[in-house]
Amino acid sequence: MKRILLLLITTLLTAGSCTKDFDTMNVDPNNPTAVGPQYLLPYALEASIDRYWGSNIRFERLNLDGAMLWMQYLSRNIYSNEGDNYGISVALYNNNWKGFYNDGLVNFQRIVTLSQPGGKFANTNYEGIGIVMRTWVYSLLTDVYGAVPYSEAIKGTAEAPVYTPGYDAMEQVYAGMLADLKTANEKLSTTGPAVAGDIVYNGDILKWKKFANSLRLRLANRQAAKKSAESKAIMAEILGDATKYPIFTSNADNATLKHTATRPSNNEWNEVMVFGSRTDWNISKTLADKLNTLGDARITVYAQPNKEGKYIGHANGLPDAIATTYLATSSMLGTYFTQTTTPSVLMTFAELNLTLAEAAFDGDIAGDAQAYLTKGMAASFDQYGLKITDAYLATVGKATKETIMEQKWIALFGQGIEAWTEYRRTGLPVLPPKDPRAIFENDGVLPTRIKYPTSEYSLNEANVRKGVTVNGGDDSMKTKLWWAEK
Repeated sequence: MKRILLLLITTLLTAGSCTKDFDTMNVDPNNPTAVGPQYLLPYALEASIDRYWGSNIRFERLNLDGAMLWMQYLSRNIYSNEGDNYGISVALYNNNWKGFYNDGLVNFQRIVTLSQPGGKFANTNYEGIGIVMRTWVYSLLTDVYGAVPYSEAIKGTAEAPVYTPGYDAMEQVYAGMLADLKTANEKLSTTGPAVAGDIVYNGDILKWKKFANSLRLRLANRQAAKKSAESKAIMAEILGDATKYPIFTSNADNATLKHTATRPSNNEWNEVMVFGSRTDWNISKTLADKLNTLGDARITVYAQPNKEGKYIGHANGLPDAIATTYLATSSMLGTYFTQTTTPSVLMTFAELNLTLAEAAFDGDIAGDAQAYLTKGMAASFDQYGLKITDAYLATVGKATKETIMEQKWIALFGQGIEAWTEYRRTGLPVLPPKDPRAIFENDGVLPTRIKYPTSEYSLNEANVRKGVTVNGGDDSMKTKLWWAEK
């Protein structure tokens, strides 16, 4: 476990007869009974972001062995049944649910409770950060599972505890998240108290405000086809007042987890592929073919050239006997992504601009879709120390829905879960036909969600079954979620 935090829970023993000052006399100032936000924050940040980005535990890698394969960024050269053929283990949907709720949400909620007015460590900036990160984790959960416990969740230790929380429809979860991000922006103050333990922005509150508002734009755009008026109003509010609602203005604002050069706080892909010596992944043929066709220099970062100096991938879903024959010819993942200190990315300036390009193209905001598209592509190149060329811009051409979403897919490399969500929402980019030699589970349907954990059926059955009904299908990886446009 990273940045291990030992929480010592003490039991208060009461006696029938005691002196008036018994409680005061028996408080040890060297062993506090409440853990401050400065200690909870780094643990919660790293635990939740590591799980989102990679997880070094086999069968639990939602990004690496799920979305990165389903979105055809990577392909497996062995163990195709670990995600590449749409097969996943029970541990993937059980333990990611548990991890995001227990390690992420519980601790972010503790930070909010401790730092809110009247809390033991009142500090509006810790409170704001806690709300932003609580919202980010909820966005992952609802976008992956569908309806989830939200309004009654993480209340097991409340004054009126809730042990079997109800499930809120995605529409309600989105409404709550968008409102919370507005509140977080108001709580966060650049002239307010300092914070410690911030391994994302190192205590830079302006950047937290930018992340809160940029994330709010992401979510507003994501629901725009279902709640047009509300989404337009939110985006207009943010974009209409840059002082009150600052957003990302460069790659320096990117929301990323900063890793260290030494274990155990190194990048999770480094842990799996370098320290764990796992070489199970290559670049997908889909990604390699697209970037080669476009003459896209980002392939030099995303992949390593093979022995012939070429960037080549192999198809997804191939049985092991076939996939292993590509070991000598398929490109491996680029070394940038396997370094100890490579940041884990939550959201970037490139993604924000490509989101605004889509919103402008759809008529949800004022502005030039082409300009946003160009700015988004340039930011993505710049993120990796590359410079976009006029020739590349000419090759990409005019801003269309298809072009914008294809460029967003390319820019989201590494953020497989976000790319998967955008694909499930829009059906874009158009992925090539399956290789005839490939064998897929899930009736050949690219997963639309993942199943609810078995623990919910054991401990919260009535509510999880209501959640299944709210989603509008069965509890399978073929039920489309609320924001799906197609």
